[in-house]
Amino acid sequence: MAHPTQSAPLETGCGPVRGHYVPSGVDDVLWGRLPSAADAPVAKVEPGDEVTFDTLSHEGILEDQGRDPRAFFAPYDVPVLADAVALAAADVPRSFTADGPHVVSRPVAVAGARVGDLLAVTVLETLPRVPYGVISNRHGKGALPGEYPLDGAAVFSAFARTDDDGTHGLLPLTPGAEPTVSFPLAPFLGVMGVAVPGDRRPHSVPPGAHGGNLDISLLTVGATLYLPVQVDGALAYVGDPHFAQGNGEVALTAMEASLRATVRLDVIAREDAVAAFGELVGPVAETHEHLVPTGLDPDLDVAVQNCVRSAISLLQARFGMDPSLALAYLSAATDFEVSQVVDRVKGVHARIRKADFPGAA
Repeated sequence: MAHPTQSAPLETGCGPVRGHYVPSGVDDVLWGRLPSAADAPVAKVEPGDEVTFDTLSHEGILEDQGRDPRAFFAPYDVPVLADAVALAAADVPRSFTADGPHVVSRPVAVAGARVGDLLAVTVLETLPRVPYGVISNRHGKGALPGEYPLDGAAVFSAFARTDDDGTHGLLPLTPGAEPTVSFPLAPFLGVMGVAVPGDRRPHSVPPGAHGGNLDISLLTVGATLYLPVQVDGALAYVGDPHFAQGNGEVALTAMEASLRATVRLDVIAREDAVAAFGELVGPVAETHEHLVPTGLDPDLDVAVQNCVRSAISLLQARFGMDPSLALAYLSAATDFEVSQVVDRVKGVHARIRKADFPGAA
C-alpha cells in the first residue's frame, strides 16, 4: 500500500490512477447530500470498468472545527490536501445544521443499468492520501450523547497518525502524550451508493436501500457491495473514507481519512440477481469468505430483524435452503454485528460463511 509522506500527500491529479478518474475538486463533489436522479453524471462507464475516485474526509473542514483545515492541522505539522482547503473555502450550497458532513463524489453512470438490476461495486484498491486521520465525538451524537465529550465541549477530535509502514494507527493514552496505542488499519469507504429517484438529494447521514452511509467496515479491498438500482444508469458514488473503524463506530466517527479508491462497477440483470440473492430490498455485501446481508432501521431491534429476514432470503435463493432451517443455521453459525449506531438509521450486518455450504463459490 502506497504511503504518503509528510512532504508529499497524494494530491488530486498526481500519482497512480486506474481506469476512469473522478477527482475531488470543488466541482466534482457534493457536500452533505447524496446524488439523485436529477444529477448529471461526471462520467459514463461500461459494466466492468474500473473507476478511481479521490475522496476527502470531512474532518478538519467542518464549521465546528473552524472550516479551515490548514489552521486545524497546524498543531500536528502534517500536510493538508489542496482540495480540502479549496472546498472549505468555497461558497458551496450547504447548511451545517440541515445537511450532513460527508464529502461525496458526483455520480458515475453505468451503461445498461436498469431499475431492478443490481449494481456490484467491488473495491480494488485503497491508497491513503495523507498519513493521519481524525476521530470525532460531538454532544447529542454518538452512542453516549450527553455524556461525551467531557467537560461540556462541543466537539472532541482525536488526531491519529499512521505508523511509518502505513499499517497501524497511533493514539496516545492521554492528551498531549506520545502515541503508544497502536491499532491495525483496514481502509474502506463508509459511503457507497446509487442515486435515488426524483430531484431531491438525500441527507448524507442515514443509509437506506440506496446504500449511502452504510459504514460497513468489512468493505475493504476485495469486497463487493450489491446495491438495488433505483434509477436507470445507477449513478454510483462514493465518499466518507476511513482508515479504520470498529463495528458500532460508537464515538460518532471512526478514523476518518482521505483515500484514493479504485472500484469496479458491474451490472447484474434482475433475473440473475433474484436467483443469486432473492428479492433484495437493501444492500448485500460479499467478501472472499462471507456473504453479508444487511438490515437498516432507526430502531436497532428492527434493524436486526430486517437483517435476519435478508439472511434467510439470501440462503433460500443462493442454496435452496428451507427458511426454518436457514433460521436455525443462522442462530448456530452466523455472527450478527452492529455496523454502526450513530447514523440515525442504525445498521446491522451478518457474516455467513460461504465455506459452510456445498459448492459455494
